[in-house]
Amino acid sequence: MAKQTRRESRTRRHSRVREKIRGSAARPRLAVFRSIEHIYAQLIDDDSGNTLVQASSRDAKDGKGKKSERAKTVGAMLGEKAKAKGIGEAVFDRGGYRYHGRVKALGDAARSAGLRF
Repeated sequence: MAKQTRRESRTRRHSRVREKIRGSAARPRLAVFRSIEHIYAQLIDDDSGNTLVQASSRDAKDGKGKKSERAKTVGAMLGEKAKAKGIGEAVFDRGGYRYHGRVKALGDAARSAGLRF
């Protein structure tokens, strides 16, 4: 059996998690993707296949600072956009990453902005 790369391992973990969670219009899925430099988050309605709200560190006004600080701003932006669209609850999809570091910072900031999951 060949050794898996980090990306292959993460996609296997993510697909295993995705079998169990599903987003709807009332409670969309908060999907997180973390690259080396940036972090992306979006609220997805899996029933219709539409992205309702999205935010990323590329869109953030203050693109400087540590990666975890940028993740906090992305979480806050996502929470504000979700509140403006009338979305109060979500299902958190950590994307095969540990709930630690940048992913946790994004989740905590989204919670403090008023999003429940």
